[in-house]
Amino acid sequence: MKRLSIFVVLTLIVIGVRAQKTDVVNNGYPIGQVPFTAVKIMPNTFWGQRIKAAREVTIPLAFSKCESEHRYKNFEMAAYTLQHPGHPGLETAEWDVAKFMGFSFDDTDVYKTIEGASYVLQTYPDKRLKAYIDSVLDIVAAAQEPDGYLYTARTINPNHPHGWAGKHRWERVEVLSHELYNLGHMVDAACAHYQATGSDKFLNIAKRYADCVIREVGPNQGQACVVPGHQIAEMALARLYVLTGEKKYLDQAKFFLDMRGKTSIHDIYSQSDKPILEQKEAWGHAVRAGYMYSGIADVAALTGDKDYIRTIDAIWQNIVSRKYYITGGVGARHSGESFGADYELPNLTAYNETCAAIAMVYLFYRMFLLHGEAKYIDCLERTLYNGVISGMSIDGGRFFYPNPLSADGRYMFNADNTNTRQPWFGCACCPSNLCRFIPSLPGYMYAVHGGKDAYCPSVYVNLFAGSTATMQVNGKKVELEQQTNYPWNGDVAIRVKANQAGLFTMKVRIPGWVHGEVVPTDLYTYADKEQLGYTVNINGQQITKDGSAPAMDKDGYVSITRKWKKGDVVNVHFDMKVRTVKAHRRVAADQGKLSVERGPLVYCAEAVDNTGMDIFNFLLTGNPAFQVIDNPTLVGGIQQITANGQVLNYDSNGRVTASDAVIKLIPYYAWNHRGAGKMQVWLTNQIINNN
Repeated sequence: MKRLSIFVVLTLIVIGVRAQKTDVVNNGYPIGQVPFTAVKIMPNTFWGQRIKAAREVTIPLAFSKCESEHRYKNFEMAAYTLQHPGHPGLETAEWDVAKFMGFSFDDTDVYKTIEGASYVLQTYPDKRLKAYIDSVLDIVAAAQEPDGYLYTARTINPNHPHGWAGKHRWERVEVLSHELYNLGHMVDAACAHYQATGSDKFLNIAKRYADCVIREVGPNQGQACVVPGHQIAEMALARLYVLTGEKKYLDQAKFFLDMRGKTSIHDIYSQSDKPILEQKEAWGHAVRAGYMYSGIADVAALTGDKDYIRTIDAIWQNIVSRKYYITGGVGARHSGESFGADYELPNLTAYNETCAAIAMVYLFYRMFLLHGEAKYIDCLERTLYNGVISGMSIDGGRFFYPNPLSADGRYMFNADNTNTRQPWFGCACCPSNLCRFIPSLPGYMYAVHGGKDAYCPSVYVNLFAGSTATMQVNGKKVELEQQTNYPWNGDVAIRVKANQAGLFTMKVRIPGWVHGEVVPTDLYTYADKEQLGYTVNINGQQITKDGSAPAMDKDGYVSITRKWKKGDVVNVHFDMKVRTVKAHRRVAADQGKLSVERGPLVYCAEAVDNTGMDIFNFLLTGNPAFQVIDNPTLVGGIQQITANGQVLNYDSNGRVTASDAVIKLIPYYAWNHRGAGKMQVWLTNQIINNN
């Protein structure tokens, strides 16, 4: 089938809504995810705007890059070789893989973009986009070898494969080949495509490759006993198990994890320096680590393996208590794109790869599915609103690879030696990862605990966004609607639009920032004396006899149990005030400094908003008198914060002087939309107080 031009696809935007599926994904998790297929984000909301940008700009851009950057051509060349084995071209420069394939994982750009487009198709059906994806899947399928193996870096020219591939299958998979990394992204994309469209076209391709891996990679004689050098296959295979119920996929995921640190490669960079049950802290390449930790959490949740649970609990604790940025990013070092040592959290040179932040969202959500505690969603929310969406411009067309917390306008922090948002990268993992992640946001909002026979199941309301959701509760349909302007204010209305389940418990998360917890460790604490509160009522009536706010349970939720009726409305109000935050005394980079946040958003100062002063010389006073100002025309529409302080200068005699000043702050995710310049998240505080 001839591929439709992506530019034709761009001309058709369909706004209709597909009839929503009502299933809960739960094939062994203690808590069941309400999947993206069951939740629709409303347009013209905070997340509606971001999904719109991904749908109209990011995904079409990524598809066009697959055309222009040889991604589709790789599959077509592999298919030609399969159809004409030993053809004369294999010995010519034109078929020298190293000359046209930049990375052995280039195939994943195609998979990730299809995944993102599939999420979009669920909410915005588009016949031409669906046909375009089908045409791409035709060329992907044609590149699959008869036994299911699908890796164009080798198939194009088996005698002269990509330099990272090795001479034989799986030979260099623990180092550079990325054969199993490609499998992981293929499986994730295929599962999403199946869930969104009901077509098993891609799923069958992915299952054939997964089955090939199961036959050829394992502990038995004649198999290659290897593990992924770049992890992600573990969590993808767990997802394939959840979708299909075929336990062989979960077993293979566990094999990859069980064997890590026990093969011939021992490298802290890829977390293979020791067996995973001996790992207690986060080290090495942050994206590889985050994907592997997500896989460990998957296996822990799906099997109940206590050793796995202890391992992932320890690693999570290490990250959030010692290696986690205030913006929710991870990965302090440019060298190896890696975690640093405990409390090593530099600002100007922070790496904080966008992909690593996405990996943390995957991990935090899986920890929630395992334990059911709001603190994991608190971390997810912090990373989501700050560390993830900072990687993509408001319009969806420019990107960051790293996400530093300070900029001087000169330091080149991007992977391509730039310091501004870029339209694409040669190594395109971050833009294509955003393609697939942003439209998947609806799948993180709700969860259900308690199966069909549960006496009183629970519905978790984890994230707050204008949306509708349809789910199965106690085996029967429940439909909820949220109306809110979150994160700009703390008012959320949750309406019961339909309920066939009768009695259930609605569990509404009370964010950590409301009850005085920056993160669920002592890595960051509030420096001010503000006290925030919340209220919850049903149909305009208080739900406690004395009119006080209902108590938050030990897991971080307000739990309301009743026989819900159509039209019931739960109104939640979270106080939103500007807060200042200080870092643990062992975070050297942040001593004598404060960060500013409001609700889930971290703020920063950018030079373009503060002409006439050097923001690096600004001192935040002990009484900054914050003001919140609506600015609907600035960087997509934001709330700006102003604060009083002083700015340092030199007088004519070279002495330091201090003059009163007002600094303007914007949400961190919105910086660098107006060119390179100075930026600071952590502002120097006039009074150093980190006791």
